[in-house]
Amino acid sequence: MAITKEDVLEFISGLSVLELSELVKEFEEKFGVSAQPVAVAGGAVAGEAAAEKTEFDVVLTDVGAKKIGVIKAVRALTGLGLKEAKEACEGLPSTIKEAVDKDAAEEAKTALEAAGATVEVK
Repeated sequence: MAITKEDVLEFISGLSVLELSELVKEFEEKFGVSAQPVAVAGGAVAGEAAAEKTEFDVVLTDVGAKKIGVIKAVRALTGLGLKEAKEACEGLPSTIKEAVDKDAAEEAKTALEAAGATVEVK
């Protein structure tokens, strides 16, 4: 009878942590491999360097000459009231959107820049 991957996984799931640790050490010795993560340039873990950032912050750095237009754009993007949007435009730098996807960040940046503001996406 052939042993399937499912059989192996079922067996491994029944091991204690100590038994699993010993099994890993035996794999390392038998096959000449290491279970340690491989470091790449800059100290990042392999695979982590290739991971793309998924959440962005839109930060207002300057309102420019058209402050009223920028306040309107901030209100439209955030749903803030007039007073809160004005305060966001006065206390610079000010985070307008937090932890949004790339498309939403770019749309917000485009809208704010069209209103005359200077914006950074971080």
